[in-house]
Amino acid sequence: MTKFLLIRHALTDSVGKRLSGRTTGLSLNAEGKKQAQQLASGLSGLPVSAIYSSPLERALETAATLEKSFNLKCIPSNDFLEIDFGEWTNLSFDELNNNLTFRRFNSFRSCTRIPGGEIMTEAQQRIVRGIEKLSAAHPNETVAVISHSDMIKAAIAFYAGIPLDLFQRIEISPASVSIIEIFDDSVRILLVNGTTS
Repeated sequence: MTKFLLIRHALTDSVGKRLSGRTTGLSLNAEGKKQAQQLASGLSGLPVSAIYSSPLERALETAATLEKSFNLKCIPSNDFLEIDFGEWTNLSFDELNNNLTFRRFNSFRSCTRIPGGEIMTEAQQRIVRGIEKLSAAHPNETVAVISHSDMIKAAIAFYAGIPLDLFQRIEISPASVSIIEIFDDSVRILLVNGTTS
């Protein structure tokens, strides 16, 4: 069994305002830095053996607080990178709200390709493949994975048997932790969207 702590990066100024996607140079804001410290403190009693992260700055900055807490080096991995939002990258939600494809994407994720980007099933396969690789590499260990809201929702939906078209019912807040245990023949979801606030 491998226990996974699926962690969303902490708060940035863009959360809830823009579809940041794979925009680079986006750092945690003051509240996000505080959240990351609280996260590291709250997890400090757990036996974390490895830390993996999306290579985007906001995820790596969140991971940095865990590196200090557990005296581990974070390993960036594209398996946990944000969805490729293609032409929608860094647009405000106000700009996107009247876009018919964006609206269809949010109600029919399983079959709506982002213009110039991924389809949700590709992103889900990517994160699940990454988790499965780490499960094989870290038997009987606890692994922290820092990623992004929709990616974590996609992983939880996969392991819970929830259709992608309904995954918006899952909430994943900034600096939240969701815990999944992967066994050879089964999976247990122990926590979804645990926060310190």
